[in-house]
Amino acid sequence: MFRGANPVNIDSKGRLTIPTRYREQLYAESDGNMVCTIDLHQPCLLLYPLPEWERIERKLAGLSAMNPAERRIQRLLLGHATESQLDNAGRLLLSAPLRAHATLTKHIMLVGQYNKFELWDEHTWYDQVKQDIEAEQHAQGVLSERLQDLSL
Repeated sequence: MFRGANPVNIDSKGRLTIPTRYREQLYAESDGNMVCTIDLHQPCLLLYPLPEWERIERKLAGLSAMNPAERRIQRLLLGHATESQLDNAGRLLLSAPLRAHATLTKHIMLVGQYNKFELWDEHTWYDQVKQDIEAEQHAQGVLSERLQDLSL
């Protein structure tokens, strides 16, 4: 399980270093094999351990290539999916097209999201958090059925 927001840097070669606290789990679950793709709704990237991504791929394979909306999702997610492996220093290479999609430069946020990570430009992340908090403050009392059952 991945949780927490971690500031990390991308080096001049496009590599980010995964924090030490996640590495053991990533090596155990996927031998350090990861898949990164774009997020369809936010200016960030989604980073999955390979076994988690393979579950997503099976779901995508079940979509119809004849349905334009389903085909678009397949094209975007699969077309941007890039496999990479953690090196001995815990670094992962992000391709230039992926970095460009999320406007990632040097300072980024690696955000744990249970079974995956989101990769955000640092400033964009903090703006998004602010927007999300404001949206929740204005949406008081307007909760989905699932959220109504959530107890913290």
